[in-house]
Amino acid sequence: MSHDGLSFLKGIIAGEFPQPPIAEVLGFHLAEAEPNRVVFEGLPELRHYNPIGTVHGGFAATLLDSALACAIYTTMRKGEAWTTLELKLNYVRALTKDTGPVRAEGRIIHRGRSVATSEGDLKDLSGKLYAHATTTCMIFPAKS
Repeated sequence: MSHDGLSFLKGIIAGEFPQPPIAEVLGFHLAEAEPNRVVFEGLPELRHYNPIGTVHGGFAATLLDSALACAIYTTMRKGEAWTTLELKLNYVRALTKDTGPVRAEGRIIHRGRSVATSEGDLKDLSGKLYAHATTTCMIFPAKS
């Protein structure tokens, strides 16, 4: 990687780099990135429905996984890498096609040499909580 994590994420927002392919598939995008914090925005739609008539939990999980992992990515120096070891998610209420836009915000809890943790939540534009989560990621040092 020729950029540090935060610069790369800001490049996505500025249109210098493309949004990740999963963002196009599910209809969400990276909206904000600053040190230790990111926000993804998405719109739950009928195409995201599961057989029981609500938005599939994977939609919320993907937005939160993206936000929590990318919050950690904001701390990566050029050449460092990371991967998710664990994602813990709590659903508070169902998303529907009538929910409107939602925002998944991820925030750093801890950034160590080899492990980082973050937390976040998924809310609608009025601030109503739909899900919250934590993650643990493994950090891989830059190769010399």
